[in-house]
Amino acid sequence: MKAYRKRILDDLIEYRLKCIGAVVIEGPKWCGKTTTGEHLAKSIIYMDDPQKRDLYIKLSNVSPSNILNGETPRLIDEWQLAPKIWDAIRFEVDHRDELGQFILTGSSVPIETDLISHSGTGRFSWILMRPMSLYESSESTGEVSLLDLFNSNKEIIGHSNINFERLAHLVCRGGWPRAIDMEDDLGLEQAKFYLEAIVHSDINRVDNVKRNPALVEKIMRSYARNQGSQASDNVILEDIDESSKEDITSRTTVLNYLNALKKLYVIEEMSAWNPNLRSKTAIRTTNTRYFIDSSIAAAALGISPKDLIFDIKTYGLLFETMCVRDLRIYANAIGGNVYHYRDKSGLECDAVIHLKNGKYGLVEIKIGGEDNIEEAAKNLIKLKNKIDTDKMNEPSFMMVVTGISEFAYRREDGIYIVPIGCLKN
Repeated sequence: MKAYRKRILDDLIEYRLKCIGAVVIEGPKWCGKTTTGEHLAKSIIYMDDPQKRDLYIKLSNVSPSNILNGETPRLIDEWQLAPKIWDAIRFEVDHRDELGQFILTGSSVPIETDLISHSGTGRFSWILMRPMSLYESSESTGEVSLLDLFNSNKEIIGHSNINFERLAHLVCRGGWPRAIDMEDDLGLEQAKFYLEAIVHSDINRVDNVKRNPALVEKIMRSYARNQGSQASDNVILEDIDESSKEDITSRTTVLNYLNALKKLYVIEEMSAWNPNLRSKTAIRTTNTRYFIDSSIAAAALGISPKDLIFDIKTYGLLFETMCVRDLRIYANAIGGNVYHYRDKSGLECDAVIHLKNGKYGLVEIKIGGEDNIEEAAKNLIKLKNKIDTDKMNEPSFMMVVTGISEFAYRREDGIYIVPIGCLKN
């Protein structure tokens, strides 16, 4: 058995179990939900055990206590196979009157809500698990802590060992736990298998609507080309039409397919940040397009690490997606969310990390190059100077996250330069 790789979410799940009766771990398939549940649980029942599945489903309907009895927290894996067990868990949580009773994990495909009579409010807590960050996969040294940047304005030290070629591999491989300990070539195959499962199976199971696999692939390919942008559904539709004139579809169809991908946690768009500004600059409020992992975009485009090396523009877009994945994981661990800023003047900020206590940090993402880093730093200062600090706090920090820079340091103007291979929560 492989040694368990600690996930950043582990501490949050354990904390939630001290506060509420049951925790539901959600997220894309293959991201490690069951493995984490197994690690944290004291007893386990696998609802999809081929030899016992039918019995378990029957018991969940007529005698759910047989399923739910066991040392706590008890993991109910693939619980959605017997959705009526949800109400039984809610009942047990109420009547046991104890915290930390159950961990629920399962398929990313939503269940039929008409089989559930209670929302679970006050009894369940939902936690989103994403594929692994570079820190979780031991490819970031973790010498620079995001939390420390919020709490102090001091010098930092860090050294990243990720070079240009290795970074391209990490972008294409993604954070799938199964891929991380594989040989490089085998690890790259996992995202391709993931894409195949989405296209040919999972997207049809979301709402039992049969969808065209070829069109799914084309929509995902177009979405990948528009990573990190606020491209409209019509832009994606036009992109599809240009690449395949024989497929005539509509914006409604595209929206339907994209919504299905969101339900599967394949897509995780980024909301716009709306600060108080000194001027009346109009802020763009359209969501920014991202896959939950950069490897999905690479698989959708059919490109390899070698392809990225010779296509620096696409490399940059997918690197940004990988960084957004990591920033979301790190921010979530310290009680924050990640947003995007863009105004009508064209001024952008790739990521704004905003904590619940009102603190925030401004982040630009660049693969590398002194000119690119300098331009990113100037953008951060422009945005900082636009913020009305009479109505909200100054940013706790400004940071340029880089790909192939070797060292982490603080510039004379206070802006942090941090390789993604040095960062952690």
